[in-house]
Amino acid sequence: MDELTQNYQLLNRELAADDPWRLDGNPFEQKRYAQMLRLSLAEGPITHALEVGCAAGAFTEKLAPHCQRLTVIDVVPQAIARARRRMKEPPHILWTVSDVQQFSPDERFDLIVVAEVLYYVGEIADMRAAVRNLVRMLAPGGHLVFGSARDANCRRWGHAAGAETVIAMLNETLIEVEQVECRGETVNEDCLLARFRNPVAGSL
Repeated sequence: MDELTQNYQLLNRELAADDPWRLDGNPFEQKRYAQMLRLSLAEGPITHALEVGCAAGAFTEKLAPHCQRLTVIDVVPQAIARARRRMKEPPHILWTVSDVQQFSPDERFDLIVVAEVLYYVGEIADMRAAVRNLVRMLAPGGHLVFGSARDANCRRWGHAAGAETVIAMLNETLIEVEQVECRGETVNEDCLLARFRNPVAGSL
């Protein structure tokens, strides 16, 4: 069984829980979401946002009211189904089952949020391909909010890399505006959040 198949099965098992990853009940996750939302809204009103990886919709619920339009993608159909039930189908949200490396819409987004997702995509080369696709989808002058557990924790969990590695990749083409450390009470509750801007001139 390859790594991507293992990760997909892991996500399906975790999503079967009432509160996957304790996203609703854990104070650390609430603090992380508050920081993610602050970073997402730093530039004011959002015309069209993309959320990559919705899990059960805990952050979707916080972000959606601030967006004229919101596109939500997740590779796991069960995640989309749970988030849709939670959100009660508001008309300004487009739901799509898709892999972040394969998703290819015609339009560009002025905000992309991708948190606790990229370490699931596979090896370093797969993560880099996902980053390239995200940057391609970001409008000139648009912002990307990234979040992830740190490299050390991700590797301990069996993944190729985490926050520091992906932040370095994003810094190759985007401009890092702000970085935030978010820690909880356990060794696993340790992540980095960062906001990036796509340069208006010479955009990718």
